Amino acid sequence: MGIAYSSPTLGPLPMPTLYNRIANRNLDRLNALSDGIFAFAMTLLVLDLRLPLAAAVHSEHDLWRTLGTLGPSLLMYVMSFLTLGIFWNGQQTQLNYIERGDRDLAWIHLAFLFTVTTMPFSTRLMAEFIHFRLALLLYWLNILAPGLLLYTSWKYVTRHAMIRENTPAEVRAAICRRVVIAQSLYAASAALCVAGTLWSVAFIFAVQLNYAIAPRLPRRSSEA
Repeated sequence: MGIAYSSPTLGPLPMPTLYNRIANRNLDRLNALSDGIFAFAMTLLVLDLRLPLAAAVHSEHDLWRTLGTLGPSLLMYVMSFLTLGIFWNGQQTQLNYIERGDRDLAWIHLAFLFTVTTMPFSTRLMAEFIHFRLALLLYWLNILAPGLLLYTSWKYVTRHAMIRENTPAEVRAAICRRVVIAQSLYAASAALCVAGTLWSVAFIFAVQLNYAIAPRLPRRSSEA
Protein backbone atom coordinates (compact mmCIF):
# COMPACT_ATOMS: atom_id res chain seq x y z
CA MET A 1 0.00 0.00 0.00
CA GLY A 2 1.54 3.32 -1.08
CA ILE A 3 1.90 6.31 1.19
CA ALA A 4 -0.51 9.07 0.30
CA TYR A 5 -0.13 12.79 0.70
CA SER A 6 -2.94 15.31 0.79
CA SER A 7 -2.55 18.82 -0.55
CA PRO A 8 -5.14 21.61 -0.81
CA THR A 9 -4.19 22.14 -4.44
CA LEU A 10 -3.11 18.69 -5.60
CA GLY A 11 -5.41 16.52 -3.50
CA PRO A 12 -4.56 13.03 -2.15
CA LEU A 13 -1.68 11.63 -4.20
CA PRO A 14 0.71 8.67 -3.81
CA MET A 15 4.20 9.92 -2.94
CA PRO A 16 5.83 9.00 -6.32
CA THR A 17 3.03 10.72 -8.22
CA LEU A 18 3.27 13.73 -5.96
CA TYR A 19 7.01 14.02 -6.57
CA ASN A 20 6.53 13.89 -10.33
CA ARG A 21 3.94 16.66 -10.04
CA ILE A 22 6.14 19.01 -7.99
CA ALA A 23 9.53 18.37 -9.60
CA ASN A 24 11.23 20.94 -11.86
CA ARG A 25 8.41 23.48 -11.92
CA ASN A 26 10.81 26.44 -11.69
CA LEU A 27 12.65 27.16 -14.95
CA ASP A 28 15.39 29.34 -13.42
CA ARG A 29 17.69 26.40 -12.67
CA LEU A 30 17.19 24.98 -16.15
CA ASN A 31 18.13 28.37 -17.59
CA ALA A 32 21.28 28.50 -15.48
CA LEU A 33 22.30 24.95 -16.38
CA SER A 34 21.71 25.62 -20.08
CA ASP A 35 23.85 28.76 -20.06
CA GLY A 36 26.69 26.91 -18.35
CA ILE A 37 26.64 23.95 -20.73
CA PHE A 38 26.46 26.14 -23.83
CA ALA A 39 29.35 28.29 -22.56
CA PHE A 40 31.47 25.21 -21.83
CA ALA A 41 30.71 23.56 -25.18
CA MET A 42 31.53 26.77 -27.06
CA THR A 43 34.82 27.05 -25.18
CA LEU A 44 35.77 23.43 -25.92
CA LEU A 45 35.41 24.12 -29.64
CA VAL A 46 38.36 26.51 -29.71
CA LEU A 47 40.68 24.05 -27.95
CA ASP A 48 40.99 22.08 -31.20
CA LEU A 49 42.63 25.07 -32.90
CA ARG A 50 46.15 24.03 -32.03
CA LEU A 51 49.20 26.17 -32.76
CA PRO A 52 51.72 24.83 -35.31
CA LEU A 53 54.74 23.05 -33.89
CA ALA A 54 57.60 25.52 -33.48
CA ALA A 55 60.07 22.93 -34.77
CA ALA A 56 58.26 22.87 -38.13
CA VAL A 57 58.37 26.65 -38.63
CA HIS A 58 61.61 28.23 -39.82
CA SER A 59 60.32 31.06 -42.01
CA GLU A 60 57.29 33.21 -42.81
CA HIS A 61 56.47 30.79 -45.61
CA ASP A 62 56.49 27.84 -43.22
CA LEU A 63 54.18 29.69 -40.82
CA TRP A 64 51.70 30.52 -43.58
CA ARG A 65 51.81 26.93 -44.81
CA THR A 66 51.21 25.42 -41.38
CA LEU A 67 48.45 27.92 -40.59
CA GLY A 68 46.81 26.88 -43.87
CA THR A 69 46.49 23.34 -42.54
CA LEU A 70 44.20 24.74 -39.83
CA GLY A 71 41.66 25.72 -42.49
CA PRO A 72 39.21 22.82 -41.92
CA SER A 73 39.44 23.15 -38.13
CA LEU A 74 38.87 26.91 -38.27
CA LEU A 75 35.92 26.51 -40.64
CA MET A 76 34.29 23.87 -38.45
CA TYR A 77 34.93 25.96 -35.33
CA VAL A 78 33.08 28.92 -36.84
CA MET A 79 30.25 26.70 -38.10
CA SER A 80 29.76 24.93 -34.78
CA PHE A 81 29.97 28.15 -32.78
CA LEU A 82 27.19 29.52 -34.98
CA THR A 83 25.24 26.27 -34.57
CA LEU A 84 25.42 26.43 -30.79
CA GLY A 85 24.54 30.11 -30.83
CA ILE A 86 21.46 29.42 -32.94
CA PHE A 87 20.31 26.59 -30.68
CA TRP A 88 20.98 28.60 -27.52
CA ASN A 89 18.86 31.41 -28.94
CA GLY A 90 16.13 28.94 -29.90
CA GLN A 91 16.00 27.37 -26.46
CA GLN A 92 16.02 30.70 -24.65
CA THR A 93 13.22 31.99 -26.89
CA GLN A 94 11.08 29.01 -25.91
CA LEU A 95 11.84 29.34 -22.21
CA ASN A 96 10.87 33.01 -22.31
CA TYR A 97 7.34 32.02 -23.30
CA ILE A 98 6.91 29.02 -20.99
CA GLU A 99 4.95 29.75 -17.82
CA ARG A 100 6.15 26.80 -15.76
CA GLY A 101 8.06 23.56 -16.05
CA ASP A 102 7.60 19.98 -14.98
CA ARG A 103 9.62 16.80 -14.74
CA ASP A 104 9.05 15.66 -18.33
CA LEU A 105 9.89 19.06 -19.80
CA ALA A 106 13.09 19.15 -17.75
CA TRP A 107 14.19 15.79 -19.17
CA ILE A 108 13.41 16.91 -22.71
CA HIS A 109 15.73 19.85 -22.22
CA LEU A 110 18.34 17.71 -20.51
CA ALA A 111 18.32 15.48 -23.59
CA PHE A 112 18.67 18.65 -25.68
CA LEU A 113 21.68 19.71 -23.59
CA PHE A 114 23.19 16.24 -24.03
CA THR A 115 23.26 16.81 -27.78
CA VAL A 116 24.94 20.17 -27.16
CA THR A 117 27.77 18.48 -25.23
CA THR A 118 28.48 16.18 -28.20
CA MET A 119 29.00 19.09 -30.61
CA PRO A 120 32.77 19.44 -29.90
CA PHE A 121 33.25 15.76 -30.79
CA SER A 122 31.31 15.88 -34.07
CA THR A 123 33.07 19.14 -34.92
CA ARG A 124 36.52 17.61 -34.45
CA LEU A 125 35.49 14.52 -36.41
CA MET A 126 34.29 16.69 -39.29
CA ALA A 127 37.44 18.82 -39.22
CA GLU A 128 39.68 15.75 -39.42
CA PHE A 129 37.64 13.91 -42.07
CA ILE A 130 35.94 16.72 -43.95
CA HIS A 131 35.86 14.74 -47.22
CA PHE A 132 34.13 11.71 -45.69
CA ARG A 133 30.36 11.38 -45.96
CA LEU A 134 30.06 9.50 -42.67
CA ALA A 135 31.66 12.39 -40.78
CA LEU A 136 29.29 14.81 -42.52
CA LEU A 137 26.24 12.71 -41.71
CA LEU A 138 27.22 12.40 -38.05
CA TYR A 139 27.69 16.16 -37.89
CA TRP A 140 24.26 16.65 -39.47
CA LEU A 141 22.72 14.26 -36.93
CA ASN A 142 24.25 16.44 -34.21
CA ILE A 143 22.25 19.32 -35.70
CA LEU A 144 19.09 17.29 -36.30
CA ALA A 145 18.83 15.88 -32.77
CA PRO A 146 18.69 19.19 -30.85
CA GLY A 147 16.29 20.56 -33.46
CA LEU A 148 13.92 17.64 -32.96
CA LEU A 149 14.14 18.04 -29.19
CA LEU A 150 13.32 21.75 -29.38
CA TYR A 151 10.34 20.89 -31.58
CA THR A 152 9.29 18.20 -29.08
CA SER A 153 9.63 20.70 -26.23
CA TRP A 154 7.38 23.26 -27.88
CA LYS A 155 4.78 20.66 -28.82
CA TYR A 156 4.83 19.38 -25.24
CA VAL A 157 4.24 22.76 -23.61
CA THR A 158 1.56 23.55 -26.18
CA ARG A 159 -0.28 20.30 -25.50
CA HIS A 160 -0.08 20.75 -21.72
CA ALA A 161 -1.06 24.46 -21.71
CA MET A 162 2.25 25.56 -20.20
CA ILE A 163 2.74 28.60 -22.45
CA ARG A 164 2.13 32.06 -21.01
CA GLU A 165 -1.46 33.11 -21.61
CA ASN A 166 -0.56 36.43 -23.20
CA THR A 167 1.59 34.78 -25.90
CA PRO A 168 0.19 35.78 -29.32
CA ALA A 169 -0.91 33.01 -31.64
CA GLU A 170 1.55 34.12 -34.31
CA VAL A 171 4.42 33.72 -31.84
CA ARG A 172 3.34 30.18 -30.99
CA ALA A 173 3.27 29.31 -34.69
CA ALA A 174 6.51 31.12 -35.51
CA ILE A 175 8.57 29.17 -32.96
CA CYS A 176 7.39 25.86 -34.38
CA ARG A 177 7.74 27.00 -37.99
CA ARG A 178 11.31 28.20 -37.48
CA VAL A 179 12.43 24.77 -36.26
CA VAL A 180 10.73 22.99 -39.15
CA ILE A 181 12.17 25.29 -41.82
CA ALA A 182 15.68 25.25 -40.35
CA GLN A 183 15.77 21.47 -40.07
CA SER A 184 14.44 21.10 -43.63
CA LEU A 185 17.28 23.29 -44.88
CA TYR A 186 19.83 21.31 -42.89
CA ALA A 187 18.42 18.07 -44.31
CA ALA A 188 18.81 19.47 -47.82
CA SER A 189 22.38 20.36 -46.92
CA ALA A 190 23.11 16.82 -45.81
CA ALA A 191 21.61 15.43 -49.01
CA LEU A 192 24.17 17.42 -51.00
CA CYS A 193 26.91 15.11 -49.70
CA VAL A 194 25.97 12.86 -52.64
CA ALA A 195 27.69 15.46 -54.84
CA GLY A 196 30.45 16.10 -52.30
CA THR A 197 30.80 16.88 -48.63
CA LEU A 198 32.18 20.36 -49.31
CA TRP A 199 28.88 21.25 -51.00
CA SER A 200 27.09 20.19 -47.83
CA VAL A 201 29.44 22.18 -45.63
CA ALA A 202 28.99 25.29 -47.78
CA PHE A 203 25.19 25.01 -47.69
CA ILE A 204 25.12 24.43 -43.91
CA PHE A 205 27.34 27.47 -43.44
CA ALA A 206 25.03 29.56 -45.62
CA VAL A 207 21.99 28.47 -43.60
CA GLN A 208 23.75 29.35 -40.36
CA LEU A 209 24.77 32.77 -41.61
CA ASN A 210 21.17 33.42 -42.63
CA TYR A 211 19.83 32.60 -39.18
CA ALA A 212 22.65 34.35 -37.34
CA ILE A 213 23.46 37.59 -39.15
CA ALA A 214 21.37 37.98 -42.32
CA PRO A 215 19.76 41.46 -42.46
CA ARG A 216 16.01 41.63 -42.06
CA LEU A 217 14.10 43.77 -44.53
CA PRO A 218 11.90 46.38 -42.79
CA ARG A 219 8.17 46.03 -43.24
CA ARG A 220 6.45 48.59 -45.37
CA SER A 221 4.24 51.00 -43.50
CA SER A 222 0.52 50.90 -44.15
CA GLU A 223 0.76 54.34 -45.79
CA ALA A 224 3.30 53.15 -48.39
